Amino acid sequence: MLSADTITFFHAPQSRSTGVLTLLEELGAPYELQVLNMKAGEQRQAAYLMVNPLGKVPAIRHGEALVTEQVAIFIYLADLFAKAGLAPPIGDARRGPYLRWMVYYAACFEPAIIDRATKREPAPLAMSPYGDFDTMFGTVLAQLARSPYLLGETVSAADILWGVALGVVLKFNLVPESPVLRDYAGRVAARASCVKATAKDAELAAAQEAAQKPAPAQG
Repeated sequence: MLSADTITFFHAPQSRSTGVLTLLEELGAPYELQVLNMKAGEQRQAAYLMVNPLGKVPAIRHGEALVTEQVAIFIYLADLFAKAGLAPPIGDARRGPYLRWMVYYAACFEPAIIDRATKREPAPLAMSPYGDFDTMFGTVLAQLARSPYLLGETVSAADILWGVALGVVLKFNLVPESPVLRDYAGRVAARASCVKATAKDAELAAAQEAAQKPAPAQG
């Protein structure tokens, strides 16, 4: 039986929702996995479209609250499990910068990365959500060069969001190589939560791949 705090987590392995899986592990939050096989198109089937009509992961359900959009989920969970200390509370001087970097990820970084990955011309400067790529990315680099984590010496939920994502974009060469980025992504990847989430993701992906293989011919 699920407790009142249990999070129902709609997850597809090795996708954007891996960041939320890592955060749940970092928070020590109780959760129940609802795993979707994106290669089989399960995220586009009617049952999941009732959860998110866009057919995207991640999504969570907590009691009667349904939350979609990765950054909204991060903010919700880090505040819900506040005892983990991953979200500066309202009134803390770090709350504003914390929210800034959370939203900057969704509003600026992801659109810029998608444009670059798809070799799509960005919108005109005045209409682009991120301005130009070099300025957007230079702002991130400058912040990471100042301290081990986005808010200073202490890790926050924002670092789980950014660290996991930067590890992926570095792997696929979607951003310029930088020792600052490598060191930062490496610090996050070395955390026990990230190691555990990565292993769980690999196990889930392998199980899905095995399930997709055709059965051997008989006779």
